[in-house]
Amino acid sequence: MPAGGRARRDDKKTRKNGKSPSASSERLKKTISPADIRLNDKEDRQERSSEPHKPKLSSLLQSSDIAGTRGAILNRNWRSSIQQYINLYNQAETEQHSRVLTDFVADPIHGDRLRLRLERLRERDLYRGALPAGSETKAELVRVNESASEVSVLLRLHIKRRMEQGGRFYTEERYEYERLWLASSGPHWEVLQIEPVIAERRPRYGASVFQRTPEPEEAPGEEIYIMPSLPYLNYDLMPGFKNRVKGIRYRRDLAAAYADRWWNEGNPAYELFEVNCTNYVSQCIFAGNAPMNYTGKRGNGWWYKGRNGGQEWWSYSWAVSNSLTQYLSAARKSGLRAFETETAGELQLGDVITYDWNGDGRFEHSTIVTAFDSAGQPLVNANTVASRHRFWDYRDSYAWTKATRYRFFHIEDLL
Repeated sequence: MPAGGRARRDDKKTRKNGKSPSASSERLKKTISPADIRLNDKEDRQERSSEPHKPKLSSLLQSSDIAGTRGAILNRNWRSSIQQYINLYNQAETEQHSRVLTDFVADPIHGDRLRLRLERLRERDLYRGALPAGSETKAELVRVNESASEVSVLLRLHIKRRMEQGGRFYTEERYEYERLWLASSGPHWEVLQIEPVIAERRPRYGASVFQRTPEPEEAPGEEIYIMPSLPYLNYDLMPGFKNRVKGIRYRRDLAAAYADRWWNEGNPAYELFEVNCTNYVSQCIFAGNAPMNYTGKRGNGWWYKGRNGGQEWWSYSWAVSNSLTQYLSAARKSGLRAFETETAGELQLGDVITYDWNGDGRFEHSTIVTAFDSAGQPLVNANTVASRHRFWDYRDSYAWTKATRYRFFHIEDLL
């Protein structure tokens, strides 16, 4: 029989029996990851290596991947450990106790950090009379670096907490990032270390921006619009006419609606910063009809034009929490104006809170009021650590300390 005919017949048998190498490999891939963990295939693609090596834990971010079927089985096992971690994380959030998670993770430093955070959360909610009515946690693997026996992953956690207070329910949401290091121990994978990414503590610009330089009432170079002179009208003698109210009304409803629309993503009409909280809050205020104070100088005014030729065309007060705090604290006759209140309970929709985590006078985070709980306390939105309807004091954040100080700004109704 000719060799070509024999080859074609063997090929038909292989297809009929369904035993092609590609088919079996495809079946193996489908059993690797739990269904509710979404993977970034580009970050998680395995590369073949003829000599697997075992790097130290500290070198995991630079380590290469291992090859073959054994690598696929290891992947399946560490992903199961990640799935178990997510389930326990959700249980800890619901119960507001860390024990279920600290028994699973071999990291006493993070165990203490988590315990203190959940204790603060539990005490605060009890004081508010708010009870957790359910919690849901989803996770996405953003980045994976693996070797033969060790893996590091960057997790993006989406946490939803349903709260009951005074017979009313509301849902708060937030996104958190955590880095996990795992190592194989026989057939199992152990979580050795966890580092939460505390993005609220990362200022967008250097320390020079934090230098407190009071802004003059009308900074040099500001665009000042002069109204033309008008004849005087005595409206008391003309009841058919209504005196027009001066100024632009701040639309708090529009500011809150914008905040709820863009809380977990960036509006493509604006630059998306790595530290985006104040840029996001400024966008919300502007969406509420607050007029920009364009000066063309980054240290003055409150304005945004975008990026031109690689240059940043926006004021520090638009993008930096400490600068926005200074801008809202300064007195001015027109434009965006605010006054400080003593308590958060005096704020309204569209008002602003800034956060000084260490009590050193440097404000590093900004939020905007978007709702209220049944006791009238503000619930806020933020964007660097994306948060929606989160209780304003941030005691549930790893960024919070006993030295944390707040500034509460009520934006004027007429601007």
